[in-house]
Amino acid sequence: MRFILFVEGYTEDKALPAFLKRWLDARLTKPVGIRVVRFEGWPELVKDVAKKAKMHLNGPSKDDIIAVISLLDLYGPTFYPDKASESGVRYDWGKQYLEAIVDQSKFFQFFAVHEVEAWLLSDPEIFPQKVKSALPKKIDRPETVNFTEPPAKLLERLYSQHTHRSYKKVVNQSRFSISKMPKAQGAIGYPADVGGACRIIASAPALSLSH
Repeated sequence: MRFILFVEGYTEDKALPAFLKRWLDARLTKPVGIRVVRFEGWPELVKDVAKKAKMHLNGPSKDDIIAVISLLDLYGPTFYPDKASESGVRYDWGKQYLEAIVDQSKFFQFFAVHEVEAWLLSDPEIFPQKVKSALPKKIDRPETVNFTEPPAKLLERLYSQHTHRSYKKVVNQSRFSISKMPKAQGAIGYPADVGGACRIIASAPALSLSH
């Protein structure tokens, strides 16, 4: 049994499988596989999501697929209507829009608010001490980091200022993904979305959450 994970780029392709599996394995009574399908950015994902989802869900291996789960950064894509400027409005609109396009009961759209880095910010202990000390107080609610300086830009600035080296998305996220999972329970992007995705996975007859 496995689920298909649609991602928009190299960062998520490299970092997320171990990141998610660590969360899943601790909560499922049976292991579940993750197959990552990488798109060349959010425009390709939005354009091809219906075709690719149906290909997996209606293909020869359909009985082994629990769900197709698509993950996008909330920050970056520009397909939202002009009135959707607040993160919660964007999230709800984007989820409904993409799930309606695909129109498959086993397809679920999720967003990282604002980016996957928001999940990392929910556990400051994973960062170098100088970076951790420089994080703003509002970081206990990482989804509130604004669109002017979303999480990745914030980390790029702090790494440059306090460690005199750059924050490398793929390298740093891959290292963090095999560290501990973020602890914050309040972040919109984590663990609400990861938990929601895992509950979808766990709802399959052959699987169940252990706690």
